[in-house]
Amino acid sequence: MTSNDNQMLGVVLIVRHGDRLGFYQAPTTYTASATQITPLGNAQEFQLGELLQSIYLNASSPSYIPGMSTGLFDQFQVDIRADLGGESGVVYDSCVSLTQGLWPITADNNITLANGSTIVAPLGGYQYVPIDAVDPNLDVSLEGFLDCNTFDTHTTNFYNSEEFQQMAEQSAAFLALLPPYLDGRSVNLENMWNIYDYMNVNSIHNATFAEALPSTFLAQARALANWHEHNVFTDPSVSGIGNIAGQVLVPSILDAFDDIVNTTNPVKMMITAIAYKPFLSLFNMTGVAAANPQLAGIVDYASAVALEVRQPSAGGEPVIRFNFKNGTDDFATYDFLNQTGDVPLSVFIDAVAPYGVNTTAAWCDVCQNSQDRGCGALTLAAQQARSAALSPISPVGAGFLGAGLTLAVVILSFATLAFLGLLSFAKKPRKGRMVANDDEVRFQIKSSG
Repeated sequence: MTSNDNQMLGVVLIVRHGDRLGFYQAPTTYTASATQITPLGNAQEFQLGELLQSIYLNASSPSYIPGMSTGLFDQFQVDIRADLGGESGVVYDSCVSLTQGLWPITADNNITLANGSTIVAPLGGYQYVPIDAVDPNLDVSLEGFLDCNTFDTHTTNFYNSEEFQQMAEQSAAFLALLPPYLDGRSVNLENMWNIYDYMNVNSIHNATFAEALPSTFLAQARALANWHEHNVFTDPSVSGIGNIAGQVLVPSILDAFDDIVNTTNPVKMMITAIAYKPFLSLFNMTGVAAANPQLAGIVDYASAVALEVRQPSAGGEPVIRFNFKNGTDDFATYDFLNQTGDVPLSVFIDAVAPYGVNTTAAWCDVCQNSQDRGCGALTLAAQQARSAALSPISPVGAGFLGAGLTLAVVILSFATLAFLGLLSFAKKPRKGRMVANDDEVRFQIKSSG
């Protein structure tokens, strides 16, 4: 049951970018062209940040996170990541505006020098909030669908399905009316996202277009695009490749929960800024879309999921509350995982953890990719390790080189295992993580399961 008779421990925020100019996505692979954020998009994200500040960083709010700084940004309490990929810098730029709303300008952002003078940060006390920019070429966790061969096959199979053909027939009459409004763009159901996005962007930014477009056309295009994208970025099975955009996001969510419930760890807020696609997969994997069919579609600009971690007043394990704000709508609480109200943390973990894609090596495996996004280097490293281990040594050379070669093979093998995600090195964690000894290095062979 959902109850306000509990204490906030922390929150995981998943946020879509703000308004941007138009861009194109390939209907099968979803590779994208460049675009840029607009002042409207910056304003949307800033306003969202202000709202989140009023909810979680305001000591008088019922959802205030105890101990969180209410004015100055504390880098040890917050982790922030932003996708730097498919939509150029739109997601990252949106995240910057979001943080401006969460941690606004304040004259308290100052320092007193040895000579007694006080210096306020530029722009009247602007707070420079660090954001981890996630390059999809180096990190698959925010754009797991790109270059994923099995996902591309899933999309092609959907386009070839009987369900898709039936929808194409049903929508043909409407699509036939659209060419005058699409500036030469391909008009077919496979291209439905691009059709809708072009209409939506121009309805916002082109007064002539907005006036000429028949009043029902945008909503009709949105409905078809919602159906299209929901089927592309979901799967009937939680483990299915259609959910890859959410599967790669799962590990960071669970890591954030672990941070929040750890009383020795100061991190109490994690923000992930992304495009719309992972929302579709996440809503499907958690059962939110099944219980709330209106959410089985493209979320609006500046939408946000707030996974609140709360401690029940009666004791017991922490629970997760699923709040969602679709664009300009207010936050609302949704049932998920086939339960009513707050869900025990262990239930959430058991439901989604088995389907998380935790390493690049795991992603290469499920996507059947041996070349892109680090997979080529992984394949080469494995081949080199095997070759080094099997290379013959002459009896004479063995006397001089045996020890050195053995050491080299051991080092190369360890490096390969680490690269493949099968070996972990305990090291100094990201800011805010607490460890007993930062200088300690441990080796742990991970289970392949």
